[in-house]
Amino acid sequence: MGTYRSTRRQFIKTIGAGAAALAMPSAYSAETHPLLVVNPEPRFDLSPYLYMQFMEPLGTTDGSVAAAWDFKKDRWRPDVVAVTKELSPSLIRWGGCFSSYYRWKEAVGPRDRRKSMINLLWGGIESNQVGTHEFVDFCRQMGADPLMSVNFESDGRKKWQRDPKGNIRSAGPEEAADWVEYCNAPNSKERLKHGIKKPYNINLWQLGNETSHDRNGYDCETAAKRTVAFAKAMRKRDPGIELIGWGDRGWARRMLDIAGEHLQYLAFHHMFNPDRGVPDSPLRGIEYRKDPARTWDRLMNAAKVHEEKIQWMREQVADYPIPLAMTECHFSLPGRNRCEVLSTWAAGVANARMLNVHERHGDRLKIATLADFCGTRWQVNAVMIPVPGGKAYMMPVALVMSLYRHHTGKKAVLVSSAPGQLDVTASRSGEKIYLHVINTKRDRSVSAELRVDGMKIVSGRIFELTADPEFEVIQIQSDEIVPKQKNLPENCRWIFPPASVSAVELDAQKV
Repeated sequence: MGTYRSTRRQFIKTIGAGAAALAMPSAYSAETHPLLVVNPEPRFDLSPYLYMQFMEPLGTTDGSVAAAWDFKKDRWRPDVVAVTKELSPSLIRWGGCFSSYYRWKEAVGPRDRRKSMINLLWGGIESNQVGTHEFVDFCRQMGADPLMSVNFESDGRKKWQRDPKGNIRSAGPEEAADWVEYCNAPNSKERLKHGIKKPYNINLWQLGNETSHDRNGYDCETAAKRTVAFAKAMRKRDPGIELIGWGDRGWARRMLDIAGEHLQYLAFHHMFNPDRGVPDSPLRGIEYRKDPARTWDRLMNAAKVHEEKIQWMREQVADYPIPLAMTECHFSLPGRNRCEVLSTWAAGVANARMLNVHERHGDRLKIATLADFCGTRWQVNAVMIPVPGGKAYMMPVALVMSLYRHHTGKKAVLVSSAPGQLDVTASRSGEKIYLHVINTKRDRSVSAELRVDGMKIVSGRIFELTADPEFEVIQIQSDEIVPKQKNLPENCRWIFPPASVSAVELDAQKV
């Protein structure tokens, strides 16, 4: 491991200088150039919400919201705002487990009158200085849509229905409906009293968070009936809102049988360890440093495990015309989200492969993420916030999400042929074709000649992320992996460096 630290700067410099052809096997020499062919016929719409984030006050566990807020100046930290604009999430969700004991009225109005609360799961005291107004303001600054998770009667969990002081923390349909009215009604008396004239017009609302994960909470039958009650109450205040119900862990069919007519999306989560049950896995602690090659292979396997979960959910809803919403997802490796392998570029490449999985299932998967949004210590965060000082920066998972977000089309198209070492998806907006290309080989370049059926490639640009797979993104070197823009030559032949993630934009014309 010590060797890579002394050579990584030279490695990146070499790659950037165009010497990626080094170590390229003869089967992929510049003379052969296997074809990478795209069929440009549109297949289905790709949702912009495949690049969402979610923000949850994580108390003493991971600073997240508290660290992102400047309490001295009553504003979001400028460095967090700046890096999030670069990340460019399309949708940001408020709340997770926190929603199960969150009372939204405690976090609106004048800050000096807001009521603090015990963060029952994540520890510490939540000041509620960040509430509905501050969260929506953050979303608007980012150009993102807000998604609210309501308190769904504590998901039936008694442990969250009251705090140790005896305060009621559960909330029912009327409280959720009041929140909808506060946010969306033009004449909301309470919002107007707080000096906010324009409604927030929040369209997306999630009912229930991991409701099926606790045997001591609601069963599916009860949760489905309560979903109907919440939906009816909330839609009385705004008939136009879209609702996301809970359907993970075998609940999908029964939930949709009972409540399907009231829902626009069905949610599931996937926090997973691709090496679960593997006793000598390198994806534990700092074991990855002992065998980088095996670590790479195990991380590359994650996309297969991830796709199996999405495919299983597809099968659950096959008979129902409802989109899927994966409102939480990340690696959950031993170390309670603190496994340092997630700071390596190898993990970034693995996350890019999972983004390609999302695109391939984009006909049904319409909302998805790959990370917790921000925080001070969890390696599964998209944005890491140094405290007490320092500049916020993107983790590898965020680097690839940002790349894809800035270079993707509106319609999915088919990749009909590609070298086996490349993981490729394609999309289209008008006459522009977009490719997301991942070289799954950690130490070999792969070449390809790019073609689009029935179209002539007039010009092209490659936005390339690449580094030593063992490179670790930390604060002092957080700016060293950045997209490098290069022009596609006229012969449309390109060499994709080892362990690289590339977004390709092709200007094409019909022939």
